[in-house]
Amino acid sequence: MSGHQGHTPPEPRSAQPGQGEDAGHDPHAGHDPHAGHDPHAGHDQHAGHSPAMFRDRFWLSLALTVPVVAWSPHIEELLRFRAPLIPGSAWIPPVLGTVVFLYGGLVFVRGAVRELRSRLPGMMTLISLAIGVAFVFSWIVQIGLIKTEALWWELATLVTIMLLGHWIEMRSIQQAQGALKELAKLLPDRATRILAEGEEVVPVSALRVGDLVLVRPGERVPADGVVRRGESSLDEAMITGESRPVKKHEGDDVIAATVNGAGPLRVEVTHTGDQTKLSGIMRLVAEAQTSKSRAQHLADRAARILTIIAVASAAVTFIAWQLLGAPLDFAIVRVVTVLVIACPHALGLAVPLVVANSTAMGARNGLLVRDRRGLEEARNLDTVIFDKTGTLTLGEFRVVELTATEGLTSDAALGIAAAVESESEHPIARGIVRSAIDRGLIVPEATAVRSIPGRGIEAVVDGVAYQLGGPALLAAASAAVPEALQLASARAATRGQAAIHLLRGSSVLAVFAVADGIREESREAIRALHSLNVEVAMLTGDAHAVANAVAAELGIDTVFSQVLPEDKARHVQGLQARGKRVAMVGDGVNDAPALVTADVGIAIGAGTDVAVEAGDIVLVRSDPRDIPRIITLSRATYRKMLQNLWWAAGYNIVAIPLAAGALAAWGILLTPALGAVLMSASTVVVAINAQLLKRTRL
Repeated sequence: MSGHQGHTPPEPRSAQPGQGEDAGHDPHAGHDPHAGHDPHAGHDQHAGHSPAMFRDRFWLSLALTVPVVAWSPHIEELLRFRAPLIPGSAWIPPVLGTVVFLYGGLVFVRGAVRELRSRLPGMMTLISLAIGVAFVFSWIVQIGLIKTEALWWELATLVTIMLLGHWIEMRSIQQAQGALKELAKLLPDRATRILAEGEEVVPVSALRVGDLVLVRPGERVPADGVVRRGESSLDEAMITGESRPVKKHEGDDVIAATVNGAGPLRVEVTHTGDQTKLSGIMRLVAEAQTSKSRAQHLADRAARILTIIAVASAAVTFIAWQLLGAPLDFAIVRVVTVLVIACPHALGLAVPLVVANSTAMGARNGLLVRDRRGLEEARNLDTVIFDKTGTLTLGEFRVVELTATEGLTSDAALGIAAAVESESEHPIARGIVRSAIDRGLIVPEATAVRSIPGRGIEAVVDGVAYQLGGPALLAAASAAVPEALQLASARAATRGQAAIHLLRGSSVLAVFAVADGIREESREAIRALHSLNVEVAMLTGDAHAVANAVAAELGIDTVFSQVLPEDKARHVQGLQARGKRVAMVGDGVNDAPALVTADVGIAIGAGTDVAVEAGDIVLVRSDPRDIPRIITLSRATYRKMLQNLWWAAGYNIVAIPLAAGALAAWGILLTPALGAVLMSASTVVVAINAQLLKRTRL
C-alpha cells in the first residue's frame, strides 16, 4: 500500500524458538522440581528423607513410648498411679526406650554426622547431643554405675516429639512445592500425529520438532507449537495465570499442557520435552526455591551461632549446677533440656518455607523468579524503567485516535476503513483491520480493491467507492478537510503518529491516527506502581514526540527517548547514581545489558531468550500489571521472613535460661519432653505463619 509510505512500523519482537530437536526425550523429563536440587536449601539435614519416613517412625515410636511412660517410676509418682506388675516390667522402659532411640533417634544421629563432616553443626547436632546424652546417661544408671533415676521416658518422648515436628515440617515444605508437582502432571501421555496416510496416536515422547498434531476440543496441547489450521480459545491459566481463555488463530503460538476449547487445531511442534515452556517454568521455580538469598544466608549464620550458644549454655549449665551441689542427674536433665529447647529448628525452617510458598505463589500468578535475590531486592524499588515497544505497547500498529465527520459514527468509519484495507499486508493497513476486530466490529466485504501508487488504496464497500491514504491522497483529490479533521491530523503529527484519511470522492469523512498501540494493561500497571510510591520511567529509541505522547497518555514520570541500544544500561546507571533502586523491564536483545545492570531485571516472557536469561524475574504472560504484583509479593515475603526469624530466634532469649533452671528456686523447671514440645511449637508457629503468606492478594 504505497500511500502509507514513510510510516515504517517497528520491527516485531518475538521469542526465537530453539533450533535443536529434543529427539526421543521423555516429555515429562525435567519436570521433577526436586531433580538435581536439594529442595530444602539451607536445610540439608533432611537430605534423602521424606514425610512418609518421619510419619512411620513417629507412629511406631509413639506406640513404644506409651508403655515406657506408663512404667516409669517418675511418672507413677507424679500421677500417683501404679502400672500393672508383670514379669520383667522394670525392663520395659530401658528396652523400649533403646528401641525408640535406635529406630527413631538414629535419623537425627546420621544427620548430625553429615553436619559435622561438612563442619556446619546445626539442629541435627543439637538433637543428637540431647538424645545421645540422655541415652548414655540412662544406661549408666540402669547398670548401676550411678544411683539416680534414668531418663528413659524423657528420651522416648523427646525422640517421638522430634519425629512429629520433622514430619510436620516436611509436609509443610512438600505442600508448598505441591503446585510444581501438579504442573508436572499436566502434559498428556499421548498425542494424535497427522501423517500423509492419516492419523496415528503416539506417546508424547515420540513427537519431534516439525511434527503436525491434532488437538481436539477439550484435549491438552502435547508440545509447544504453532497453529497451522483452525481457530479456538485455549485455557492457559495453569501456565500464565490468565483466567480468561486466549483466542488462537493460524500462526499463533500455543503452549504445551494448555487446554483446547471449542475448535480443533492442527499444531506444528516447535519444542518438545524439557525444551517446552512448561519445563522451563519448572526449572526456574525449582532453581529459585533452592537458590540462597541474603535472608537465607542470615538465617543459616544465625542457626550456626545459636548452635554454638546452645552447646556453650549446656556446658555452663552443667558446671554451674555441679558447683551449686545439685545431683548429677538433675544437672544432666538441665543440660538435655537446654540442648533441646535451643535447637534452631524453627530458625532453619523460617526462610525456606516462606521462599517455597512465595516462589510457588509467583509461579501460579505468572511470575517466575530466576534469582531469589531479585525478588528480595524488589521490595526496595523506587523506580521502574519500561522499554516502550513490546512492553508498554503492543509492538504493532493500532488506531489510537479516530475523528469522524458529523453523520458518521466512529464504528462505521472504522468498519469501512478496515474493509478497504482488508486485503493489504502493509503494517498500517493490518493495524486498522486489527483495531476493527478488537472493537468487535463486523467488517463488510470490499470489492474492486485497487492500490493507488504513492497515494493509498481504494475500494467499493456496500456500493460506495472509498479511498484511504495520507497527505499525498488529499492533495491529489483536492479534498477540503473539515476543521475538526485538520485539528486531528495536526495532533497526530505533533505526536509523531501517522494520519490516515478516509475519503468519499473529494469529501474527507474521517481521520485515523495510527501508531504503535498501547497495551490496555499498561495504564493500570502504572497507576498501581504510583500507588506503591514507585516512579515510572520509559526508555525508547523513538523520537521525542512519539515518546512524549505515549508518556503523557500513560502518566509516565520520566522519558528517555532516542536512546541507542548500547546506551540503555547507561541511563539505568544514571538513575542508580542518583540513589534510585531501579528495576528494568524489557523484552529484546538490546534490553539485556540494562536488565543485568538494574537492581532487578524483569524480562517479558514473550521476549527473546537473551532477555529472559538476563532477567532476575520473568513475566510469563507479558502483562505489565505483573510489575506491581512483584513488588507486593516481595514486600509480603520479606515481612514473613522477618516475622519468622524474630520468632524462631527470639523465644530462645527466654527459653534457654528457663531450660537451664534459672527459676528453679521458685519451683519452675522444664522437663526435656516439655522443652521438645516448646521447640516443636515454635516450628509449628513458623510453618503456619509461612502458610499465611498465601493470603496475600497480588
